Amino acid sequence: MAVNLGGRVVPSLLTSDMRRTIEFYVEKLGFTQTGYYPIESDPEWTELRRDDVAIHFYTESLYSTRSAPVCSGAFYFHPESVEAMADELRGKVPFAWGPEVKDYGMREFGIRDPNGYYLAFTEPATASPTDGRASSASAAAPK
Repeated sequence: MAVNLGGRVVPSLLTSDMRRTIEFYVEKLGFTQTGYYPIESDPEWTELRRDDVAIHFYTESLYSTRSAPVCSGAFYFHPESVEAMADELRGKVPFAWGPEVKDYGMREFGIRDPNGYYLAFTEPATASPTDGRASSASAAAPK
């Protein structure tokens, strides 16, 4: 029998400017700095947390990975309400897309952090992407 992986994944991401990253996540997105190394005022590594979500940032490339921040996809968050999350962030950060209903049945919007990472906020849609009427709320994102 396979071992259960648990209920969370914690991204550990390279940042080109730790102070700017911390300020963005704390001041714009409502995260709290909950860990750091070696000192809080100038960390090489930090943990930022909001609710049950944690993200680690570091200033030195780990495990021979790239020396500059890079990601070929997006990090998806599942808030209680995409519209409420969008309302909270409107005027604080520019939206890269949305909020909108995607063809794959999810209502979502996205932003970019100072490192260029895309953060997407998503939930099952209750309206069709073309006509706004009710549609299946059980649609899943494409594989």
